[in-house]
Amino acid sequence: MTPSLVWFKRDLRLHDHAALTLAAARGPVLCLYVIEPALWAAQDAARQHYQFLLESLLELDAALARRGGCLHVAVGDVVEILDELHQRLPFADLYAHEETGNDISYQRDLAVGRWCRTHRVGWHESAQFGVVRRLSDRNKWQRHWEAHVAQACLPIPLLEFAACPLTSAVLPSFEALGLASDDPPLRQRGGRRQAVAVLQSFLLERSGQYRGGISSPLSAPTACSRLSPYLAFGAISLREIVQATRKQLATMPATESRRKAGLTGFTSRLYWHCHFIQKLESEPALEFRNLHRGYDGLREGDWNQQHFDALVAGRTGWPLVDACVEMLRQTGWLNFRMRAMLVSVAAYPLWLHWRPVGLWLARQFLDYEPGIHWSQLQMQSGTTGINVPRIYNPIKQAHDHDPHGHFVRRWLPAMRKVPDAWLFEPWRMPPELQARYGVVVGQDIAMPLVDLEQATRQAKEKLFGLRAQPEVRDGQAAIVEKHGSRRRGRDRTTGREAGEVRQLTLEL
Repeated sequence: MTPSLVWFKRDLRLHDHAALTLAAARGPVLCLYVIEPALWAAQDAARQHYQFLLESLLELDAALARRGGCLHVAVGDVVEILDELHQRLPFADLYAHEETGNDISYQRDLAVGRWCRTHRVGWHESAQFGVVRRLSDRNKWQRHWEAHVAQACLPIPLLEFAACPLTSAVLPSFEALGLASDDPPLRQRGGRRQAVAVLQSFLLERSGQYRGGISSPLSAPTACSRLSPYLAFGAISLREIVQATRKQLATMPATESRRKAGLTGFTSRLYWHCHFIQKLESEPALEFRNLHRGYDGLREGDWNQQHFDALVAGRTGWPLVDACVEMLRQTGWLNFRMRAMLVSVAAYPLWLHWRPVGLWLARQFLDYEPGIHWSQLQMQSGTTGINVPRIYNPIKQAHDHDPHGHFVRRWLPAMRKVPDAWLFEPWRMPPELQARYGVVVGQDIAMPLVDLEQATRQAKEKLFGLRAQPEVRDGQAAIVEKHGSRRRGRDRTTGREAGEVRQLTLEL
């Protein structure tokens, strides 16, 4: 019987795997993963992503081995590998999931589709999330999402394996792929078992902290679900998470109102997760250019390399910002409000374009999901045209979410002896007090790059001045019609989406 090829991408599991289930129903399968040097050479790729991938692949291979098979891993260009494999084992069908990734993966999938048509190989793609290919109308999108997550999760199918005619490749090192050597020592580890364990600990223990606990960088590491990297790599399916959460909600007594509220809010964020990925699916160019073209030129000609270098180095001079950069460096994770603040500081007082900032953050976030990432970068930078910009003051955010300075002192050791009165604005501290507390502003912690109030005011004037122009206002309607949420209504006067998430929600 002619075997089918199952091409794993960002769907590194056997449970609830539609492509694997469809292929197994036809007969023998060959399971393939391709490490693509071109993809890893991209500016949004990092060593931590590769390490997380390898951990997930090892576990996936072990799961297949327990069923008498294996995961064949190849290295190179996907089309070339398919060509060689097809010559030695003429498979009739290729199964994979629909991926909404960066432009490189998008162009790769188009090339695979052309190869399949040329060689008369059936090309079968299954939905990974509640995202619709060639979506013509947003009006029924929520109904589609609900239908997707309501379908029964697929059990692991009975598998019959075809022998692979190719020699297994030696896995390349991160150096060979051109990846930088940094790998956050405290990052989450990959694999299906970790994903399930994190889900269970959230549903049964941590969800009571979710409502009210996910904004502060102090409580968020345990209050947030921490499932976002496992969703991004497909170690667990969206449908599994939604159904497990709804099942938990249905069995909880009314007395557990705090946990019920947390899980209800979490389910809502799972909806928004797909809402944002749909934007990139429908508008792939938003990875590179302003969603609202009326904002072209807003920041493009004002690049300040000194500001960008200081941000990346955690030397902006605003303690909460620099502490967040250090936490990212150590953990590969940051909660949504601090992510939003980082982008806001970059976009407004530092007046940096979202694209280079986004590439840097893509490498920092272990849970980098292109569809969410680029939509949120633009939303926070004010270039979507349909969202009221949220401009965060990093000093106010520090007082609101780290009032006693525990977060800042943890991640910035030089600040540990500084009293609360000076902690968030150390540049105001007299020299004699700097000497007493062992911190020299401009050396142990940087001086602020700009005057925060003045720079933010100037940024607002530029943004809102452009936003008020008739041709820019007139362009909003088409963007709302194509990308706007239909959930919970919309203010038809302003075009603002009533249910739009206001902060970066890469994490959940």
